[in-house]
Amino acid sequence: MGRKTGDSHKSMAKKIGVVLLAVLISFAAGMWAYRQYQLRHAPDFTSPAVVAPSHAPFAGRPAAPSPPGSTAAPNKEAAVEPAPFSPRTGEVLNFAANVTKLNSTVANLQVKVGDQKNIAGKTAWHLQAVAHTENPYRMVFQLDDQFDSYSEVGNLTSLQYEMHLNEREQKVDTVERMVPSAKDPAPPDAAAARVLPGTRDPIGMLMFLRGVDWDKTPQVRSPVYDGHKLYDVRAVRVARGQTVSLVAGKYTASKIEIHVLENGTEMKDAHFLLYISERADRLPVLMEAVLPVATATVELTKVH
Repeated sequence: MGRKTGDSHKSMAKKIGVVLLAVLISFAAGMWAYRQYQLRHAPDFTSPAVVAPSHAPFAGRPAAPSPPGSTAAPNKEAAVEPAPFSPRTGEVLNFAANVTKLNSTVANLQVKVGDQKNIAGKTAWHLQAVAHTENPYRMVFQLDDQFDSYSEVGNLTSLQYEMHLNEREQKVDTVERMVPSAKDPAPPDAAAARVLPGTRDPIGMLMFLRGVDWDKTPQVRSPVYDGHKLYDVRAVRVARGQTVSLVAGKYTASKIEIHVLENGTEMKDAHFLLYISERADRLPVLMEAVLPVATATVELTKVH
């Protein structure tokens, strides 16, 4: 009987680890983790070129109903673009991830803004996120992952996305170049991810949302490629002036609800919220994910 209970605890801990991974790399990686929970198998990285499935342009998809709190007209949500946001070179944001009913930090996440690089002839920000599970949770789900985003200066669309995963001593490294045109050949030094024009990766999308003037643009929409699959993501401000008290301080923030659509159908069992400071630095101070197996939060702990 004791062995069965132990196995059950390990199984639940693994599920919690998957949920944790979901929130660590913001909502978009959460999409991937949720998909893994549904399919219960990992994608095949053995192919030398990982190619995203083709999708019809967003303009040809039926518009999803506007969530409560949205004031943007449905037929204008994809056309409105916020002012460009410029990340601060050298910025380092530290976060702590927690799962409901656990009394200690499950993992730590660090998001960094590096220097600008030249990628495929374009100038890009080097954005990086690193996640590590903490003891005692490492005993049941060891996670040491690094994600590198090269997002174009100005619009923060993804030019290259890298995943360097180390989970339970199983390592996977992928480097994918975003190829928005079917006519463009695959690059010689990376796999080709054929995506829609304007596609962002999870870290670039997080930075993009920081730059939205939510008073003028209460709703935005963007394709997001998470390293596995292409999604249609809508972000809607549902409240403003929200008080968020954290270890890093007290913030007044806008509450952003994230809607994730796959092939035109919204995921109903996954719910994501992002709180963005209303200060000039527009810090992402709190992220929440509610999934079938658990509820998790990622809270800002320190800003460098």
